[in-house]
Amino acid sequence: MKKSLLLIFAFFSLVNFAKAQTEIKGKVNDPSGEPLVGATVVIKGSNTFSITNESGGFSLISPTQLPITIQISFVGFKAYNLDINSNSSEPLVIQLENDLELAEILITARRRTEEVQKVPIPISVVGGPKIEESGSFNVNRIKELVPTVQLYSSNPRNTTLNIRGLGSTFGLTNDGIDPGVGFYVDGVYFARPAATSLDFIDIEQIEVLRGPQGTLFGKNTTAGAFNITTRLPSYTPGGTVELSYGNLGYVQAKASITGPLSKNLAARASFSGTQRNGTIENVATGKYINDLNNMGFRGQLLFNPSSKLEIVLAGDVNSQRPDGYAQVVAGVVETKRAPYRRFEQIIADLNYDLPSRNAFDRKVDHDTPWKSNNDLGGISLNADIQLGEGTLTSTTAWRYWNWEPSNDRDFIGLPVLSLSQAPSKHEQFSQEIRYSGDFSEKLSGVFGLFYLSQNLDTSPYHTEESGAAQYRFSQSTTSPLWATPGLLEGYGIRTTSTLKSIGAAIFGQLDWAITEKLHFLPGIRFNYDKKDVDYDRVTYGGLETTDPALLEIKRSVYSPQNFKANVEDQNWSGQGTIAYQFSDKVNAFGTFSTSYKPVGINLGGLPAVAGQPLLELAEVKPEYVKHFELGIKTTPTKGSNLNFAFHNTNIGDYQTLVQTAEVGVNRGFLANADKVRVMGVEVDGNIRISKTITLTGALAYTDAIYVSFPNAPVPLEETGDEFAFKDISGGRLPGVSKWAGSFGAEYSKEAKFFGKTGTFFFGSDLYFRSEFSSSPSPSQFLNVEGYALVNARTGFRVKEGFSAFIWSRNLLNQDYFEQLLPAAGNAGHYAAVLGDPATYGVTFRYAF
Repeated sequence: MKKSLLLIFAFFSLVNFAKAQTEIKGKVNDPSGEPLVGATVVIKGSNTFSITNESGGFSLISPTQLPITIQISFVGFKAYNLDINSNSSEPLVIQLENDLELAEILITARRRTEEVQKVPIPISVVGGPKIEESGSFNVNRIKELVPTVQLYSSNPRNTTLNIRGLGSTFGLTNDGIDPGVGFYVDGVYFARPAATSLDFIDIEQIEVLRGPQGTLFGKNTTAGAFNITTRLPSYTPGGTVELSYGNLGYVQAKASITGPLSKNLAARASFSGTQRNGTIENVATGKYINDLNNMGFRGQLLFNPSSKLEIVLAGDVNSQRPDGYAQVVAGVVETKRAPYRRFEQIIADLNYDLPSRNAFDRKVDHDTPWKSNNDLGGISLNADIQLGEGTLTSTTAWRYWNWEPSNDRDFIGLPVLSLSQAPSKHEQFSQEIRYSGDFSEKLSGVFGLFYLSQNLDTSPYHTEESGAAQYRFSQSTTSPLWATPGLLEGYGIRTTSTLKSIGAAIFGQLDWAITEKLHFLPGIRFNYDKKDVDYDRVTYGGLETTDPALLEIKRSVYSPQNFKANVEDQNWSGQGTIAYQFSDKVNAFGTFSTSYKPVGINLGGLPAVAGQPLLELAEVKPEYVKHFELGIKTTPTKGSNLNFAFHNTNIGDYQTLVQTAEVGVNRGFLANADKVRVMGVEVDGNIRISKTITLTGALAYTDAIYVSFPNAPVPLEETGDEFAFKDISGGRLPGVSKWAGSFGAEYSKEAKFFGKTGTFFFGSDLYFRSEFSSSPSPSQFLNVEGYALVNARTGFRVKEGFSAFIWSRNLLNQDYFEQLLPAAGNAGHYAAVLGDPATYGVTFRYAF
């Protein structure tokens, strides 16, 4: 990190001679001459922008020398471009004209500020106001606004973030592989999926890029990327205070303050805290669990020593302390095992029954407490330096993740798995150096270097421990020895492991304007990956005995495992895009790309034969991706956008998580499917049909199958059959609905409230998805039925002053499953991650 800081210091020294900053001030009015609050003023070709305040005023610091062009836009008004050729002490006065045209959405996905409709990449954009007003305070809520995104989480560690059904393994997380969806916040890569559980703080915009993006981003992304930008510090003093109250004891408080510390230094400090009561009753303790208890802080310093240099120092600390995330038994499958080994017979022998046979009664009787202590944070230093006709960017970051859980992985009130805990500590250091700009009149692009190192350690060890009832669930013969008192009670495994990984890359993408309308965009990437693992699992507890028969029973439940693995790999990948502008209203593109997901290592335990681990399964081969995409982006009228995309992705050696009946591998293990294919069509658009009414929509059809997977483990209902493996070629991938969509409408009208001019709004969104498989090997039973959710919001908003709005999520109180999971040991019962019931509340905000 010292080297990186020295590098930033060197950059700072190089540009210290730059000329003084150019400050541009002005005021934006509507057609009647009244101040226009909330208009966007951006310096074209840069990331510098301002939002007009209550008096319509704005202030900008130009990152380049004059002349420059500023663009002013606001929904319902014509965009206005103004060339500024010289300094002036007089503030600008700009008056916009009425129009039904949609405001242009600006993105930074290609490392420059561009209009989203002109970028040859399928992108979904969700703005900060929509996020705040709809109550979407984390990524799990955002998926309801972007139907191509899938997120499954049985707790923050066991989180799958996918785009178009690809990205990470479905089910419980194995730390030995890399995610295929990049998660970036202000240019910093977040390596752990637990980051998706964090509450949003000061979000400006979220861009969801679909398809491989390895030639644009530092970390390779085989399925897509989340590019999140937060609000920067401002040299204009301001702030917001927000309080929300809702049912289920929901309380959320947010605060943010920003302003100058000196002429060249500004700061922003932000806080968020969220609490909510539980949604599931534990009848054994009388306590409601699966609550929310989150707290986060983010601070930023913005330093502009000259018009050519911008430095941002940012830090964040986040803590979550919920009693969660409990799963509820959702069903029982009759396996192919002998009757005495099936769930219903086992619990009858133990004089036990479930507290409810209806998962939506939301009742459990778990005997192991649930705990999900989740701490994440870090610090980053970003420098943007204007060099020539482009920007040199250096992003240095260090981040940490501490995870301390307690789970009841048997999902019932019997002492089967008394402990299932995988506490971990993770640290990452990343450095990205990137140049983006124009190289000539016809050639522009981006190229860069990326380095990422990670250390992941058990803290101090992972534990799986049997309870007094384990013998009946593990019993594989009719021998009475299984019932030996104390044989398996307290018997378990403790795993100590370390994972040290290094990833490095060189990447770049050009944009060659062959003609004014025809562009060719080639890209290339070189990856280097290295992983070192030391895995040691020991057994402990249970009955102390020298009886060979009893020892054999114990070994059949848990056995020691030990291995070291050192893997190293490198790969070239790339892409080529042809983009053509048929007219001002129609842009089309075609892309072919190859991508690569690094080699993996099993860190959740290995299957065993006769008590001996299958060490050859420790290493998981890398994925190779071939991707083809066709897209059309259109602007049929000034007030509408309509976009189409067709995509086809083929993956060789697809990394998947497979389930096993062994208790010692209850988290599943990684394997490679020979070939997978994902194909689909997407349509999205929006239209402003009047000055007050806007409609939005997105629809996705996705067909995801195993093309070849002849040796997959059997699904839950076939456990105990003659064969432990089966050919599932042609079967569907888990977690992917054939159809998913999101549709919304908003009515907004200028109004006055307590003397303040603002906007009254009413909006509603519908999200739906068809049924999908929740089993890595297709099952007749582990399938989630399709569902639809209705969300709504209404209120009054102003840019400065008092705003208030009412919101509701799952307004119709739809019962639905988010995920189904088989219990450890495959006795036949499986549990569900339940979707939240109807939630509603009110938010008060004061901005100054």
